[in-house]
This record gives sequence, structure tokens and C-alpha cells, in this order.
Amino acid sequence: MLPLDQRQSLTTLAEVLVEPAGDPPALPPPLAERIDECARDIQAALRRPAGVLLIYGAHLIKNGGQLLLVRLMDHGWVTHLATNGAGTIHDWEFSFLGRSTESVRANVATGTFGTWDETGRYLHLALLLGGLRQEGYGQALGRFIYRDGTTLPEPETLAQQIREHPGDSLTPARAELLLAMRTHGLQPGPLMLRHPWRNASVLANAFRHEVPLSVHPGIGYDIISNHPMFNGAAIGRAATVDFRRFAAAVETLDGGVVLSIGSAIMGPQVFEKTLSCVNHLRLQAGRPIVRDHTIYVVDLQDGGGWDWSQGEPPRDHPAYYLRFCKSYARMGGVMKYLQCDNIAFLHHLYRALCRLAPRQPNASAQGAPPQAAPPNAP
Repeated sequence: MLPLDQRQSLTTLAEVLVEPAGDPPALPPPLAERIDECARDIQAALRRPAGVLLIYGAHLIKNGGQLLLVRLMDHGWVTHLATNGAGTIHDWEFSFLGRSTESVRANVATGTFGTWDETGRYLHLALLLGGLRQEGYGQALGRFIYRDGTTLPEPETLAQQIREHPGDSLTPARAELLLAMRTHGLQPGPLMLRHPWRNASVLANAFRHEVPLSVHPGIGYDIISNHPMFNGAAIGRAATVDFRRFAAAVETLDGGVVLSIGSAIMGPQVFEKTLSCVNHLRLQAGRPIVRDHTIYVVDLQDGGGWDWSQGEPPRDHPAYYLRFCKSYARMGGVMKYLQCDNIAFLHHLYRALCRLAPRQPNASAQGAPPQAAPPNAP
């Protein structure tokens, strides 16, 4: 493994971070009008009240959209966030080092792609410790960033708990952490790790606002799989908690809004299984399925040259194989596809929401305890 600060990172936070107060890029009037419509739908959903779920891919973070997401949380305009594993890796690296992203082509050829010690070490450590609190991936890593580290328990305490309570639901998490501490020489006690750029961390701000942020990773998808601390059990345990949290959010979607921004695979794949699960449980309880929701799908691709408002294309049409459109089009409610740059869409949406009647800020945005308050962003 190699030190993260020795990696030639392709982007710095200072270069890419988008300032919400700045002017967004100009968009064609029809597209701008559809974003205004999206803002009105969000406001209507929140008044009902119903859920507003924002599902995003890693490029939204790589390209500097963090503060736009943070401002949505500040104003209470989103009730649940969801991303993939890569979305959290870039978030953590930016908050810890102020830069992220590597050359896949160059580093795969030299066998160094994903061999960065701190990224794999501290993400796994956050998830292992989150398992002791039965936290999901998003909450565990958000806590780790926001609080600038953690405290590791005494190994003998873990061993004693395992011996005395072998059938306890926490025993697997305790055993995984104990094994990691012994194998990798992790010392008990406080572990302080500064995150100087945590004000721009979506994970840290979601933790601060107590806005659920679920993470839906894949085993072998992310660079942390290349680390000696790689632990599929810890990742799977955290992702299981977050799948259930996501399902709880989908339960609130009657008359609500889903925003899928640049998530071509994870978002539609997870959403369709979750919605089916929620509908199944509702029908068992004699309740109607989720309805009257609106799904806005945003991506740079042209949607396969198909007008998705007219329904699903036939199997011999190339657009049929665009998962990010097809899956959402099958999810009931109304699906609207917007071909737009992710950052431009989110920036215009934020400005449109600001023009409408503002929501009250989240209570947690009023201030955290002094010892936990994030530093000023550089």
C-alpha cells in the first residue's frame, strides 16, 4: 500500500467546488422551465408532507457539487440522500486531503490503482466501528468525518463480550473489529484524524443534520477492495442497514419526489427492488401501493433518442437498454427525463427552490456543540 498524499490526484477541491451563491451556467429555456417545475413539485411534496429522495452518482462529488447538496439539507429541501461506494470515497478523500481522483489507465498498468493506504484503512475502520452501533455505511462514515476520528475499544473488552454473549446480534461486528485490530496492529483509545475540508463533505453534513444518507456499494466495485483491510462482511453489514433505511424513505413517497442525478446503475437497480419490497409489505397490510410520486432522472446521455413521456420503447430500440430510464419508467408515478449536466441541473434547482417560499432550516443547522462544530472551509 502507498501513502495517499503521494498519489497524483487529478482534481482538487479548490478547483472544482461549486459555490451555490454563484451564477449557474445558462440553460435552454425549455430545460430551465422543467427544472422550475421540479422545484415546484419538491415544494408541494414537502407541504404534504412526503419524501424527497435524492440519489446521486460519484461524478456529482468529483465535479464539485458538494455544497449544493449541503445547501439543500440546510434548507430542509431533501429528506433522504443515497449514493454508491465511489460517492463516499471521493467525499472522504476531498474532506481529508482536499484532492481526489486518480488516472485509472496509468495506475492499473502499474498495479497501483486503488493501493492508497489511508482511503482503504479509514473507510473500513469507520464501518467496523459503525457495526458496533448498528449504523449504516453513510452514518458511520459521516460520524467519522464530522468528529475527526473515533475511539477504538480495548481488544480484551471485545473478546470478553464475544465469550459472554456469543449469540448477541453484535457478536459478528465485535469479532470483525477484534480480528482487524489484531491483524493490522490497531491500538485502542482515541484515534484523531483531522478532516480540514469537512464543511464540504456531504456525509459529514448529513450526519450533522441527521438527514439519512444511505450508501449502496458493490463488492469489488470500489478501490477499498484492494486494501489488506478489505472486509466484505463489514461493508455488507453497513449496506444492509442502509438498504432498510432507504426502504423507510421509499415508504414516504406517496405524492413525493425522487431525483436520480447521474446514477445510471445503482439508483435504478436499488430503487426498483426497494419499491417492490415496500409495495409487497403494504399489500400484506391491506394498504395501497406507493403512488402519485414523480421521478426526475438527470443524465448527460440523450435518453436513447426516445420520448419517455410516450412510454417504454420496444425491445429492438436501443433506448430499451438504457437502464437508468427504463427502470424508473416502470416504477409507477410519473418519470421525467432531463438531459442535462448534473451540476448545472442541481445548481439551477437550488436557485429555483430559493425563489420559492423557503423552508425553515434544519434544526441542527442552527449550530452544533462547540467541540463538534466544523471548521471554516478553506
